[in-house]
Amino acid sequence: QVLLTETGGGLVQAGGSLRLSCEFIGSTFSLYVLAWYRQAPGKERDLVATITAGGSSNYADSVKGRFAISRDNAKNTIYLQMNSLKPEDTAVYYCHAVRTSYFGRPDLGSWGQGTQVTVSP
Repeated sequence: QVLLTETGGGLVQAGGSLRLSCEFIGSTFSLYVLAWYRQAPGKERDLVATITAGGSSNYADSVKGRFAISRDNAKNTIYLQMNSLKPEDTAVYYCHAVRTSYFGRPDLGSWGQGTQVTVSP
């Protein structure tokens, strides 16, 4: 069973930066697509960024140019570097992992417990 643990959330002022980490354990990391999602209060959970086993990444339009997803296959960890943060980035950020053959299926795979990111004006 895949277990995901996110760390790195916190409170930051607008314009600041944070880096989130997600540690993956319980299976073969290289077989999985990893992603970051976020959920603001009263809203649906939205995709932020994805990264394939080969390192190809995609981003939501709202974070392009500000956020960067990366993965360290030696540490079984992915990261989300968030720069130029805005109050509208405030949300709980979740890590998701799914086998590559099920890419694009958030209804499958495993979720972390989430980490709160709060951006003050």
